[in-house]
Amino acid sequence: MTSPDDELPIRFHPLSNGEYDPLPRSELIHETVRRTIDTADDNARRLGMDRRRFLRTAAGMATTLTTLAACSAEQRAATTSRGTTPTASSGPSSSTSSVPVGTGGTFELPPESTLEEEAATTVLEARDGDLVIDVQTHLLDYPAGTTSGFGFGFPQASCGVDPAECLGVDSWLSLVLGGSDTTVAVLSAIPVVADPDPLSAAVMDRARRQAEVAGCLDRVLIQGHATPTLGTLDQAMEAMAATAIEFDIAAWKAYTHEGPAWRLDDTVGTAFCNQARTLGQQVICVHKGLGPAAASPIDVGPAAVLHPDLAFCIYHSGFERSVTEGPYPGVEAGLRAGGVDRLIASAEQAGVGVGGNVYPELGSTWWNLIQRPDEAAHVLGKLLVAFGEDNILWGTDSLWYGSPQSQIEAFRAFQITDEFQERFGYPPLTDTVKAKILGLNAARVYGIDPALTNCQPSLDDRAALRRAVDTTGIHGPTTRRDAMALFASEHPWFRS
Repeated sequence: MTSPDDELPIRFHPLSNGEYDPLPRSELIHETVRRTIDTADDNARRLGMDRRRFLRTAAGMATTLTTLAACSAEQRAATTSRGTTPTASSGPSSSTSSVPVGTGGTFELPPESTLEEEAATTVLEARDGDLVIDVQTHLLDYPAGTTSGFGFGFPQASCGVDPAECLGVDSWLSLVLGGSDTTVAVLSAIPVVADPDPLSAAVMDRARRQAEVAGCLDRVLIQGHATPTLGTLDQAMEAMAATAIEFDIAAWKAYTHEGPAWRLDDTVGTAFCNQARTLGQQVICVHKGLGPAAASPIDVGPAAVLHPDLAFCIYHSGFERSVTEGPYPGVEAGLRAGGVDRLIASAEQAGVGVGGNVYPELGSTWWNLIQRPDEAAHVLGKLLVAFGEDNILWGTDSLWYGSPQSQIEAFRAFQITDEFQERFGYPPLTDTVKAKILGLNAARVYGIDPALTNCQPSLDDRAALRRAVDTTGIHGPTTRRDAMALFASEHPWFRS
């Protein structure tokens, strides 16, 4: 039996992509959920519909976001009066000083948007010509009847049909390309070295061809998975070459904590980057953050300097779920800190700045920051200052969080307040900046011509598709036990 908060357009459940422990709901989120349900009841009655139907409208999303913004502001005011600092996580701060109290991040929508669909859609819905390129999506492809494997501990594995289909190609096509405003999706490798690999280059290629059969041309890009420390280095380089010959890959994906740990700037990392260049791929996607110490982004700056012709897409931007993000503390403190500051400090120390070849990505990071608006303002603000509006890439880590539509709409409504802009020098999140982050930056990195992406439904058709598809389901593990079990299954080289 579902609970009322299962109806919300943003799922505020404890949830993970399997690479970190889900944390319990904060007081802020408990209050947000309570008030949203109460307000949705009232709004639905006024509009002559039931609550579930109302919450699947743009006005329902506006109600959820404005309630979250109001609760966040009230919590901030209450803690300010007590002389304490509000935080939404239980971990240490990324800054050596406490996070300053003040209005930082919020969701801005017209007051009437909670009741008037047209007012809500002016902020939340796509406009003609909008481009959304999700540079980190996933699926799991297993033979029918498979009963165990990576991802079977996810809630979606109990979606009511064959578990092998719940996170498969059809589900991915429906939720990402059909159930959201995503124009182009990059299928990104996962740290699985088992046979079968449910997201191998061959699986990605089949998914791309299935999308093309459905009439969606040029909307799916795929990656090769490089594992340079599993086996000999020569074997790893040969495997990369074989993958590049067989498949039309757009980038390489790597995990520096996969197998014996390595760095982007050591002998192994240099060989990997050189081989990618030789094979004709200029985009290096690497997992940084959300994991063991070897997933730290402190090697990113030096590697970017060593390979100025390569584009380094930094998945998760070094974010850690347990770290409270604050203002950037400078290079020395940043390198010692957790979270995003490590990435910024590594780049700054190496001399890589605005317009360089480091591209922070927001997959899983934005999902978590939606529930922590002030920290969201700090993360987006300091990334914009450090790397510039042309270098931040949109990614959602879907399907682990279900359809990416709620993340897209929350981002469209999010703003860094004037107070944080003045106090920390953060730039405003203008429509132009958001358009770059959501798609134009990735189009440049991947060489995509927005005018040539086919199978883009009309705006009315997109809205109809989303209403027809249940986009509110959650897919990743929801408990610490499930997350630990999943991590152990996909990282067999780690032993506690």
